[in-house]
This record gives sequence, structure tokens and C-alpha cells, in this order.
Amino acid sequence: MEKDLKSKTVAALDRLIVRLGQPKYQAGYIFSAVQAHSVTDISAITTLSKPLRAKLVEEGYYISSLQVVEKLTDPDGTVKYVFGLPDGSKIESVLLFDDDRRTLCVSTQVGCEMGCVFCATGRLGLARNLTAGDIVDQVNLAGGDARISNVVFMGMGEPLANYEATLDAVRILNHSAGRHIGIRHLTISTCGLVEGIERLADEGIQPRLAISLNAPTDAIRQKLMPIAKKYSLGRLFAAVELYQHKTRNRVTFEYCLIKGVNDTGLHARMLVKRLRGVMCNVNLIEYNPHEGCNLKPSDREAIERFAGVLEDAGFETTVRLKMGQTINAACGQLGAKRMENSE
Repeated sequence: MEKDLKSKTVAALDRLIVRLGQPKYQAGYIFSAVQAHSVTDISAITTLSKPLRAKLVEEGYYISSLQVVEKLTDPDGTVKYVFGLPDGSKIESVLLFDDDRRTLCVSTQVGCEMGCVFCATGRLGLARNLTAGDIVDQVNLAGGDARISNVVFMGMGEPLANYEATLDAVRILNHSAGRHIGIRHLTISTCGLVEGIERLADEGIQPRLAISLNAPTDAIRQKLMPIAKKYSLGRLFAAVELYQHKTRNRVTFEYCLIKGVNDTGLHARMLVKRLRGVMCNVNLIEYNPHEGCNLKPSDREAIERFAGVLEDAGFETTVRLKMGQTINAACGQLGAKRMENSE
């Protein structure tokens, strides 16, 4: 049983309080203290009676807290946080600024087992899943007194491989008594775990869904993403069709442009054909190099040409250029420094 109060949704706290024979409204006091006011000691939740606080401690409940090990700032304003976990593991989060928007890219696992060849994190392998408390605390600490306007679950790890903790984190961050981040400002990004996408379609809460696609054909995708050998594009798009039939939600497809691999006009036209009939927009991501990988980013001209084909076909398209390069904070670079140090 999860003993960390920071990992518990309001519904889970309700069940805990009722089991302890207390009025259900006490659960709200706990949630607000932990999530809105960053209380880290049960004894400091003074809205609870002393006997109830003592009972929680006696039963082994606690409030977890990440430690900021390092904070790095790129000249473009991007900030990378390296957080330490109690077991000595480290994870990374990235804070991006765009006008008045503050977007935090959070991790859901220590490392990643998906092994995408363009991603440094995948070379680390998977150490373990994060708890919901570990995930939401990245927002608490990176946000400080300022409001995080958007949270994207696309840092280290595959969110849908840590499904329960990720969805609990979404519920916690969205709740009005906590950070109260709007549900359409919370985005789960997956490399394409089909069962997770299908399961997400039936949830009572619907964050945005982004899918890392990166290729218009199975042959190219399998060279870049091992998961593509398990789930064909046909199977993936069938899951997307089911998801959209049930939710009516648009999907974002993320496409990392790699020179000579997936970035030609032909690839763009093939992608247009693949996306026909899907409610979607496309984020074109400039590939971010890292040690140990000999792939190269597409030329700006190729990126513009690719985007033009999609736009001419009627697809809303955004080009995401390199940010946070000097601190290994760009997309696909998280964990790169530790990987270099281990070699």
C-alpha cells in the first residue's frame, strides 16, 4: 500500500480517512496542505487534530520530497532541473518559456526501456518507475511561487509504461484544491503503447495525448524505435481511431526530423497520406545530437520544406527548434551527461 501522502489523489485520501474513522472532509485538508502549500511534515498539517496526525505517522504515512541536485540555465532561458530521489537515483525536468507560458517537461521513470535510437535517455535503460508523488513534486519544485501553465509528460521515461502513477499525477495536478492546472494544459506523450492509448480512452479524465511517430512507414519507424516492431503503424492508428471515437479529442503527432532518414519531400507526402482522416496536429522536432549517436539534424531548408507539405495539405504544423542545447535539456537529451560519464 502506498504510504506517501503526496502520491494520493483526493479519492484515495477519502478512502484512507474513512478507514481511520474520520469525517471525509479531512482528506481535503491533507490534499490542500501537501499539494497547494507544499507541506512536507505530517505534524505541520495543523488543520488535522493531533491524534489524527499521530495515527497517520504511527501507520507509516509520510510526505515525500525530491531534492534539487542541480539547476542549469541555457542562454535561451531554458532551465533544467536535476532532482535527487531518496534511493540515490536522479531524474531531470525542463522548464521552457514561451511568452507568458511556462511549460514544464516532467519525467515519469528513472531512465527508459524503449530504446529509441535518437534519444539519450533510452540508452540508460530503465531503473524503475516514479511514484505519482515523484512526478508531481517536479512541478512543485520547478514552479516555486510562480505558476506552471503547462505540464508535458515527455521527459525521462515512457508515461504509459507507468500508467497508474502517471494518471494519478494528472488527477492531482488538475484538482482545484491543488495546482489546478487545466486538463487541456496537461499532455501525456507516448512512443505508441497501444494498450495504454486504448485504456486512456476510457478514463474519466482526458489530458491531451501526443504520440511520437517519427516515420511514415513501418520500415523506417522500426529502425528508429524498437517499439515499432511490436506495434505496426496499422495497429497504432487503429488505437488512435478508437481513442478519437470515444473521446473526440485531437491528437498531436511528434515527428523528429533526422537528416537523410525521414525528412524528404517524399516522406512528408507519405506522412500526409498516413494522417488523412485523423483529427491531429503535427509537431516537427529538430533532432538534438548527443554522444554515442551518429544521426544528424535535418537542414533548416529541409525542415521548412517538410512543414510546407503538411501545411499545404491542411495540417496544423509547428516546428520545434533546438532549445536548451548547452545544458543537454533539449528533446531527446535528458540523461545524456550521465550516459557520457558512464562510458
